[in-house]
Amino acid sequence: MPRRLLLVHAHPDDESIATGVTMAKYAAEGAQVTLVTCTLGEEGEILLPEVAHLAAAADDRLGEHRQQELAAAMRELGVSDWRLLGGPGRFRDSGMAGTPQNDNPACFWRADLLEAALELVAVIRETRPQVAITYDDFGSYGHPDHLQAHRVTHYAAVLAAMTGFRPELGEPWQIAKVYWATMSRSVIREGILALRAAGETTGFAEMDPDDLPFATDDALITAEIDGEAFIQAKLSALRAHATQVSEEHGFLAMTSTIGARSLGHEFYRLASGTPGPMVDGRERDLFAGIDA
Repeated sequence: MPRRLLLVHAHPDDESIATGVTMAKYAAEGAQVTLVTCTLGEEGEILLPEVAHLAAAADDRLGEHRQQELAAAMRELGVSDWRLLGGPGRFRDSGMAGTPQNDNPACFWRADLLEAALELVAVIRETRPQVAITYDDFGSYGHPDHLQAHRVTHYAAVLAAMTGFRPELGEPWQIAKVYWATMSRSVIREGILALRAAGETTGFAEMDPDDLPFATDDALITAEIDGEAFIQAKLSALRAHATQVSEEHGFLAMTSTIGARSLGHEFYRLASGTPGPMVDGRERDLFAGIDA
């Protein structure tokens, strides 16, 4: 029986940034990798002037375009099973915290938790993953859609395992381990120092690594995936998200400086389940200790 991995992300491009090498690695090793993206990222900032008319404040068709970008990114990562929670456009991007978009009754942040979770229960019972990945209880950095993805994933995992609950959604299934994707504070610090040493003074280089909401202290990290062999796949997937990821700014702009560990290693915290064997205090395989 193959290993089966489920990832629940908020918007197109989140999967490539946070878990790209993990997805590519397990897909290449023959695992069944299923991505569920909760929104189409309709409220995202557009970095390509030629498609600026797709913005929410104009034609409001960015979601359609980002769905195409997501399909291209999945081809680069070797993932064939990717889905949109409830179907395209079921839950709208909620925008950044504190913005008027948070009040849109159609947005994911405002979605009924049970309603959204039931959509994921059906996926869990169909694909029967041993391992699931989502965000921590702060949504990595407090984004409303990340927080909601966290809640929906954990609620759905409980509901999916309940005997007799909504049999029309399939046979009950217990996910063995749920992980929270995160970033290592020490690795981010190394990347920032490398940027400064290379003469960079703006953007990531001016950030304080000890005051980043999306970074996790190393003592809390329980798993580390070495995906250095899949760095190019991750970079290609990021480039596929061209409306959101720029060669001149942000993550891609610093790839030549920050080094293989920052790009090719992805980090996790075990939220539920029993950890498997560890090396230097961390699991090196998310399926460690699970009997297929």
